[in-house]
Amino acid sequence: MDQTKPTAKHLPKATRLTKIAPSAAAALRLLLFTGCRLREILHLRWQYVDIECGCLFLPDSKSGRKTVILNAPALAVLNGLERLGPYVVPGDDPERPRHDLKRPWDAVTKRAELTGVRLHDLRHTYASFGAGGGLGLPIIGRLLGHAQATTTARYAHLDNDPLRRASEAIAGRIAAAFDGKKTAVVATLVKSRIA
Repeated sequence: MDQTKPTAKHLPKATRLTKIAPSAAAALRLLLFTGCRLREILHLRWQYVDIECGCLFLPDSKSGRKTVILNAPALAVLNGLERLGPYVVPGDDPERPRHDLKRPWDAVTKRAELTGVRLHDLRHTYASFGAGGGLGLPIIGRLLGHAQATTTARYAHLDNDPLRRASEAIAGRIAAAFDGKKTAVVATLVKSRIA
């Protein structure tokens, strides 16, 4: 047995490689970079991809017709794929889509030592990064293709993070002014009259 190979069984885990098919790796990356649903990526046909426009035009998603805006990382993934058939993520038969991503996802989560993380959590991660970055829930909902604003509302607690940081910064400056550490500017509030 050659223990110098990166896939040798007796090497420490840190030096072992976890191999998954390139199309499966691309599918996982597309799920993370676009926030798409699993079937939207697995059933994605090349004819729905417009690289020049930077969009996916999905004729039938869970919420009907959907346009997905492609960002630079998602475009890089798509540009790096071979066109083996009509599907972006082909199955064993290139004329049919890949059935699922269970084995690759299990391999990735095991290697990363993550437990209880579902594949759908990639979609939630996409939305969470948007909300944590200060994007409004209506924008995130549009990116995810939510038909109802209430569906996006489950990310509201994350949308408050930038507001919480702003509130802490403001209150910190006010508290510092109370302690004489900085000069405070006092603004007079004027009640406006409506004629």
